[in-house]
Amino acid sequence: MEKWLLTVESNCADPSKEKEFNKWYDTVHLPDILETPGFVRAMRYENTNPEGQGKFIAMYEIESDDIAQTLAVFTENVNKKTAQGRMSDLVIAVGGGLYRLIKPPLKGKKK
Repeated sequence: MEKWLLTVESNCADPSKEKEFNKWYDTVHLPDILETPGFVRAMRYENTNPEGQGKFIAMYEIESDDIAQTLAVFTENVNKKTAQGRMSDLVIAVGGGLYRLIKPPLKGKKK
């Protein structure tokens, strides 16, 4: 089984509603995406110096023997959630990528 990382960089369309945006992303969107078979973990980070980049990044860990099929199901899931009104008009996707794991994580020494 191959392991993948899907990244999505985003910004909030209305900075005055960033709290609402983050709440939606964390409590609605991430769980919705994790309903996709093969999507095993999701996490988000905030860029502390976002000039020219997305302020936020979401990362989805995927385990799949057929990434094309997994991404097709992912697209169906996103389209279904959009039709159900579960997407936010505050999200602006500005970048991202799909990466195949080539080296498992290494652990550093604890202090």
